[in-house]
This record gives sequence, structure tokens and C-alpha cells, in this order.
Amino acid sequence: PCRSVLTVACEQTEVLLFDPISSKHIKTLSEAHEDCVNNIRFLDNRLFATCSDDTTIALWDLRKLNTKVCTLHGHTSWVKNIEYDTNTRLLVTSGFDGNVIIWDTNRCTEDGCPHKKFFHTRFLMRMRLTPDCSKMLISTSSGYLLILHDLDLNKSLEVGSYPILRARRTTSSSDITSSGSSGPRAVGSPCHQNDLGPLSEKHMSRSSQREGGSPRNSLEVLTPEVPGERDRGNCITSLQLHPKGWATLLRCSSNTDDQEWTCVYEFQEGAPVRPVSPRCSLRLTHCIEEANVGRGYIKELCFSPDGRMISSPHGFGIRLLGFDAHCSELVDCLPKEASPLREIRSLYSHNDVVLTTKFSPTHCQIASGCLSGRVSLYQPKF
Repeated sequence: PCRSVLTVACEQTEVLLFDPISSKHIKTLSEAHEDCVNNIRFLDNRLFATCSDDTTIALWDLRKLNTKVCTLHGHTSWVKNIEYDTNTRLLVTSGFDGNVIIWDTNRCTEDGCPHKKFFHTRFLMRMRLTPDCSKMLISTSSGYLLILHDLDLNKSLEVGSYPILRARRTTSSSDITSSGSSGPRAVGSPCHQNDLGPLSEKHMSRSSQREGGSPRNSLEVLTPEVPGERDRGNCITSLQLHPKGWATLLRCSSNTDDQEWTCVYEFQEGAPVRPVSPRCSLRLTHCIEEANVGRGYIKELCFSPDGRMISSPHGFGIRLLGFDAHCSELVDCLPKEASPLREIRSLYSHNDVVLTTKFSPTHCQIASGCLSGRVSLYQPKF
């Protein structure tokens, strides 16, 4: 958060640390995990967490990198995402076992942290919290986006214990949640689509007893509109959120793996939900087709710290995209119908497919990493 360290998660067992200003290599954690390192999240300016395909999460202190603070055990498959609620100091992780797990870092010891399973869904790909932690978004490899509204992380969700808000298109409850864990799902697998029917109505009647809005942890199930994919299905591989919580950013690939799109969806906060009025919280505002180079690999894109630009992996480089040619705020240039994202600048310096990119939180600087292991730092001039 103070931009003094750039951390890099590597395909094998390593975590690399760099000084982003001087580009100097600081340290390599050569055996940070026993398998691929997937994600890194700073909890403050010194403590950070890593997650891995070895099913564990590790906590690290920048002041003492020779040993882990502790290792967290709870997932049964590859752990892909780490989120953090700074208000409650709760760590939130998700993995290909379909589980979202909450860890209480307030009671962390060298043996780990108390934890509980918060939510489970089949085919889980990515999980994010909005900046104010009022919502949790979960994307799936079957093209569904789940939104938990009025989020309460202290309340675990078992099957059937939460109200379901009807969306334009939904799936059967067995495809969304189950009490057992399931393994990772291959991109491109088909998904049976059935209406929630009586289950939805039962939960709607329960939720309507609370006047003035939705109950805590109410679940909305969406199939976001993706250009060109209306009849073919898609996998939501990357999920990011606007730094001010106005929108969500998705990277989607077709089930036939021959098209790839970056899409922006505006959050729409409507009136209290009624059974006769299906809820739909997201509206597609901007999109652009991607190069679809490096099929089968997930490309992680991101918003700039002010939310005016998007940095997106594009072949052997990255593209900087804006909502208009002037890099205006999203709220100042919302179109009536979905419009193309504008390409502001393209930066190419890799010799392999770029998989991830990240803006510095404080400087005009961007980092990108490619499949061969090269990390590039840019200071673009406009």
C-alpha cells in the first residue's frame, strides 16, 4: 500500500520482491509454498498473505522474511483469491474447492488463525469484496456472477439459509451451492440452466418480511451480458472492482475458447426487491474484444487507482483503456447503451504472453508479468 515493495507470485514455489522505484531485486522467497503461488495481498504496510495450489495460505512480515508468520490450513484444493476487510481484520480466501473461508487475524498465532467456511458454490473462479465490504462478488467458470448484498462476514451461509434475489437469468440451486466440496472445473464445460422456481419464491417471501431493503447476505445470481456470447456461454476468468465501488470489471472467454472480452458493468442500486420485479444490479456500459493470445491462461487486468483507466494484458504487452478518449470518470460518461472502451496507449516489452498487470497505488507506474517470468515496469507518458 505504501508502494515501497512490488511482490510477484510465481508459477512454481517462489515469491519475488522488488523495489519498484529502482527496479532492484530485494529478495526471493524460494520455497514460499510447496506448489504454484497464485495471489498476494497486503494487509498493511508490512504484513502480507500469499496463497497457493498447495491448498494453504501463508502470512509474511516484511521485517522478517526468513520465516512465515504462520500457515493457514482449511481449503482442500487450489487457493486462488485473497481479500481483506480492514475494518474487522478478517481475511477472506477462495479456492477451487468452491469454498469461501473467513480467517480471524485478530486471534492469529504461529499455529494459524481461527477460521470458518462462509460460503460454497460450484465452479468458483474468483471472489472479490467491494471497497466498503458491503458486497461480495463471485465469478464462476460456468458464466455466472453471484453477488452477496449487505454483506455480513460474521454469519456463515449454509445451503438454503440465505434469501435468493431473482435475476434475469438464473440456474438451479444445485449448480450454485452444495454442502459438499467439488474440484476445479475445466474452462468450457457446459452448465445446465434451470429456473430457481419454488425455491426462489420461498426465499423471496421470507426476504420480503424485512421492509425497506434486502436482508443481510441476500444472494443475487446473474449471467452478465457479454458481446458475441449470448448463445455460446462463457467463463468469467478475471474479476476486479472499481476503486470507488461504482463498477465491476470482468475478463470473459467463450466456452469454445475462441473469443475473449473485457467488460465493465455499472452497479445499479434499485428499489427494494419485490417478487414481481426481478432484481438486476449490473448494467453493461463498456466492452472491448481482446487478442485471445495464450488460450487457456487467465489474464488478470486492473483499474488505475483513480478508476479512470484499465490496464489489460493484450498478447505480448498491455493496453491502457479508458471510458472515453479523455480518460473521464465513469460516472461522467455513462452511455445509454454499451460502448467500446477506448485504447489510450499500448505498451509492448515482453517476448511471451502477458498474464497480469498492476498499477502502483501512488505513482504513475505500471507493472506487468508474462508467462516466461519476465516482469516489466513502465512509466507511461501521454
